[in-house]
Amino acid sequence: MFGKIQDKLSLLQSELNYQTQLRQHQRNLPALNASDRLIVDVLKKDGVYITSLSELGLASTSTMWDIANNYAQEMVNHSNMHAGYMLPQIYTVTDLPEFLAWGIEKRLQNIIENYIGLPIAFHGVHVRKDYPNEQQSETLLWHKDSEDRRMIKVIIYLNDVTEKHGPFEYIPLPVNFLEQVKYYRLDYELWRSGFLGINNEKMMKIIPQSAWKSCTGKAGTVIFADTRNILHHGTVKQKERVTIFFAYTANPPKRPELCTQYNDDTFTRIIPQVGLEGSA
Repeated sequence: MFGKIQDKLSLLQSELNYQTQLRQHQRNLPALNASDRLIVDVLKKDGVYITSLSELGLASTSTMWDIANNYAQEMVNHSNMHAGYMLPQIYTVTDLPEFLAWGIEKRLQNIIENYIGLPIAFHGVHVRKDYPNEQQSETLLWHKDSEDRRMIKVIIYLNDVTEKHGPFEYIPLPVNFLEQVKYYRLDYELWRSGFLGINNEKMMKIIPQSAWKSCTGKAGTVIFADTRNILHHGTVKQKERVTIFFAYTANPPKRPELCTQYNDDTFTRIIPQVGLEGSA
């Protein structure tokens, strides 16, 4: 009993420290222009902001885009099945300078720091190919990520994504008391599932499908998403979908042990060849 009380007090103190850090860092947040401020404001309201690589106009986009497409073409279906679900193929490309340069673009990091509210950590990059699946399993279930109190994943579509390609889908953040109650109910359902996820059938009993936001888009679509605070998933798909994921949290994050997958050997790790420019 005493141990449980200590744990709760420790958790409370951690959250109080977090709120204090947010207030103290507010005066140090980098300045933003009007268009970048809009990204942050919409993220705070909905949890997601959708744009494109061309609209962002970051200097390192062209080289990052070219090499991302080269690796996407190498990814082939190896029939990697798990309980009837075709697992995605994931390359960790954090070590490649073309991806690193894009992920640490100052303007991009300034946007993300203004949303997270604290100095940020850039954890790494995945290039991911998802295959057709009829079964709703794994990340096709509605879920929330757990790395931090707030986090951002910047998701880039490498191919045109229609409903047949299984677009990223999410539930916007609640804007009133009734919606907040529904979110609490969904958090309870997540807990009951062991945080593995909620299927569409259960979701529709709480949030009508008309409120779900499906993010279809052309190649080059960019999605800023707080995957910790919004319920989200990839939808069941009939065609392949190829994406890039850039992951950011506060520095340090609440659960750093969950962030290592972006730069360790959890997935196929692509390392620059020795002797090439920009290699390690």
